Amino acid sequence: MYETLHFDLDGQIGTLTLDVPGKLNAHTKQMRAELLHFWRERQNNEEECRVIIMTGKGKAFCAGGDIAEIDDPKSPVYKQTPEERYIDQDKISEVILLMRRAPQPIIGAVHGWAVGGGFSLALACDLRVGDPTTRFIASYINIGLTGTDMGGSFHFPRQVPLAIASEYLLTGETMDAETAYRWGLINYLVPEDQIMGKARELADKMITKSVLGLRMTKEVIGQNIGSASLESAIYLENRNQVLCLGAKPIVNPFKRGETK
Repeated sequence: MYETLHFDLDGQIGTLTLDVPGKLNAHTKQMRAELLHFWRERQNNEEECRVIIMTGKGKAFCAGGDIAEIDDPKSPVYKQTPEERYIDQDKISEVILLMRRAPQPIIGAVHGWAVGGGFSLALACDLRVGDPTTRFIASYINIGLTGTDMGGSFHFPRQVPLAIASEYLLTGETMDAETAYRWGLINYLVPEDQIMGKARELADKMITKSVLGLRMTKEVIGQNIGSASLESAIYLENRNQVLCLGAKPIVNPFKRGETK
């Protein structure tokens, strides 16, 4: 059904795998469309699938946007008008909204790099399990964009102290697994070969609870994590990101090694 994703349902626990390991699961236009379709389909079927584990195949969770697609003059993405960029930006941000609205708790099994948009996908999970290879980086600011995207300005400061979130968003530095665990960004730090097992253990505990109870608990947590809305945060991020996309150069400093 999908070219860039794989979904497996084992009992009432689903596993969504970002499945482009050759590109470290970087999200292309195709993957963005498939993620949007997948999460739209999850909105009203919690009887069949009650918990979702989200992970990436290979050495990374998700390396963010596909730089080759963004920086290829022959690519339709490269040739987008500002209006088309905004529509595309709005679609990938809708994925985050759908993840938060989904009735299923989402457990992120974050192995390897979670970069840029991959970081935002990890932040949108309800819980996260990491291993020693786990790395988080809000890399947008390193390639000439704003440091926040896809709900990052909403989720990150609510999951670690504000000053810590601000530091990583403003500097584009990498947060390693130990630091992420210390600040509570990942719930469990386990050996590499145990990450999926730990995620499954958490999911198994959740499916023993009532369908309605699980759904309503996620809903009320989402409603009460702050007064500023996720929609407002995404609106500002989309506007600012599209404005920065219109300013050149982007990407090239990153490719030349001029940024970290």
